[in-house]
Amino acid sequence: MIVALLEIAANSVASAFAAQEGGAGRVELCACLEEGGVTPSHGTIALAREGLSIPLYVLIRPRAGDFLYENAEIEAMLDDIAHCRDLGCEGVVVGALTAEGEVDREACGLFLHAAEGMGVTFHRAFDLVPDRHEALEALIDLGFERVLTSGGMPSAVAGASAIARLVSQAGGRIAVMPGAGIEPGNVVALREATRAREFHASAKRRLPSAMRRVPGDALGMGAGETRTDVETVRALVTALA
Repeated sequence: MIVALLEIAANSVASAFAAQEGGAGRVELCACLEEGGVTPSHGTIALAREGLSIPLYVLIRPRAGDFLYENAEIEAMLDDIAHCRDLGCEGVVVGALTAEGEVDREACGLFLHAAEGMGVTFHRAFDLVPDRHEALEALIDLGFERVLTSGGMPSAVAGASAIARLVSQAGGRIAVMPGAGIEPGNVVALREATRAREFHASAKRRLPSAMRRVPGDALGMGAGETRTDVETVRALVTALA
């Protein structure tokens, strides 16, 4: 049996290191995971790359919201890709759609050119396209390495049948990686249902604040952080093995 790879969406340097400690095969580094993820700071990327021995992919997304980008946003994304390349990151995670919701071939072509020599994943903007069959062929034609998807559903478990069809359509030409709502208790069934070989999870938990002084928090700024949990990562890896 081919061992499946687990990618962890890590929202900080600490989360990236926790993913590695738990046995993840790859990290997708981002910020603002609660907003679906945006590009992390340059310092965060540099520290993660320096401290990780597993592949590091960085999310290139200038803001939350939709995936229709203005020229200035595309320029910023190209600069971020160049920064990741200079730091020696193994890959980036990108995506852009047209106003009609289809894969933006022009923008994606620019991203792929800027990322030459790195792996490139198309993120869950894929789940918003009107025709995933057609969009998958577009990603293959453009040269993407993989696509992250929940099959157009709120979770990969709910979209398992659609993901299975995408895996079959891909035929090894592109990796189809299920993501969204993946946990140790459902990943084995999802693997069997989809025949996917790569899986994406955040494995996160809320940590209490370590501050000794706990002020009144009427401003909503005193809570602890959300961080990747080593034991949850380890449980996912064990299940997939």
